[in-house]
Amino acid sequence: MEFSACPFCNLTVSFVELERHANDHLDDEEYARDLQLARQISVAHPFVDNSMERIDSSWDNPKSSFLRYDAKGTTSGRIDTEEKFCYSVETQIKESFCQVEDGLMALLAKCLESDSKNAVSILSGYIDHFQSVESEDVGWGCGWRNIQMLSSHLLKQRQEAREVLYGGSGFVPDIASLQRWLEIAWERGFDTHGSNDFDQKIYGKRNWIGTTECAALFRSFGLRARIVDFCGKDIILDKTAGKMKAMQVYGPMDKFLLKGDSKILDAASSSNGSRTHFSIPFGNIKGDQVLIEWVWNYFSDNNPIQYGNQRVVFSGKPPLYFQHDGHSRTIIGIQVQHQINGTQHYKLLILDPASKTRALEKSLKDKVGWQKLIKRGVHTLKKDQYQLCFIEPGIASDEELEKLKTLHSIRLEF
Repeated sequence: MEFSACPFCNLTVSFVELERHANDHLDDEEYARDLQLARQISVAHPFVDNSMERIDSSWDNPKSSFLRYDAKGTTSGRIDTEEKFCYSVETQIKESFCQVEDGLMALLAKCLESDSKNAVSILSGYIDHFQSVESEDVGWGCGWRNIQMLSSHLLKQRQEAREVLYGGSGFVPDIASLQRWLEIAWERGFDTHGSNDFDQKIYGKRNWIGTTECAALFRSFGLRARIVDFCGKDIILDKTAGKMKAMQVYGPMDKFLLKGDSKILDAASSSNGSRTHFSIPFGNIKGDQVLIEWVWNYFSDNNPIQYGNQRVVFSGKPPLYFQHDGHSRTIIGIQVQHQINGTQHYKLLILDPASKTRALEKSLKDKVGWQKLIKRGVHTLKKDQYQLCFIEPGIASDEELEKLKTLHSIRLEF
């Protein structure tokens, strides 16, 4: 009797049995595919109780999201917020992105080290770059991409944030999943006034979002997300527009921002109105230099960094969500260059969702052209208004969490 090796498992079998043996392998593969498909279907439509009800999560029909159906396909009402939270934890999808070999910030640090002998740079810590994808979100998704970049830092460098963000999943969700989380934040009462701009629905839509949506989403997990506005004296904030909403600023920047004005500080701490703002003129600091000074103060944490000691410093501070009319980006650090005449030139270090990650990685590795992709000087700040969102350490709970549902503001005039 002649024998031959099975092409699938290399087991030696007789020629007579070879065909049947090989077909068994094919049947096993088909069964495995069917099993995988069944599991995918069960995740997409999980059963929520013993009455065999399921949740409809169709992306193509956002109006039907979070509806409850019985076994006959009859609608039996909407599920509550707690069920939505659990459902979102189980069904959220991890965002795919281009991993940068050796780490994006490590590559940038090497470039900054060799950039200029008269410069000092302060960087945030770890961060992944999330680019807009032409077939998915080009033209409207920059806000979501910046949330993803900020999330990548928090999940990597803040254990308390990792435990609460996105139900403790430990990964950055895709845009559709983030939209689910924002809807839950609104339903739980975080920035309900702002949610009216979207009719309380964002899932499946291509609406632009801004700093306040970023803050509401992170606050819903207990993170202390704060917002600060920068605008000219003649600019009027539209409190009903839902984009330049503002709030009170806390933390180590208070003394810098308030210039020791106890009257303003008392007014800020005592206010409990909805979406209020406080105007603070910046004395002799002119124009958009106000924003630059604030960012430097944020990353340096009011600690003076002397030129000549260290060329690149990692502050560990989270990146900044950077919003202006028509676009948003992520500020990952700041550089100051000392001039011979004693003046100082600042440049923001920025990641843009519109940039391609691979092109950014190549420019940093080759140390060619990276400045145009990342550095932004004061002269490039041409907009009338800017808005930043930053996140302080710790997790809010109970009374503090309840207060975070309402957005307040300090408006910094220049």
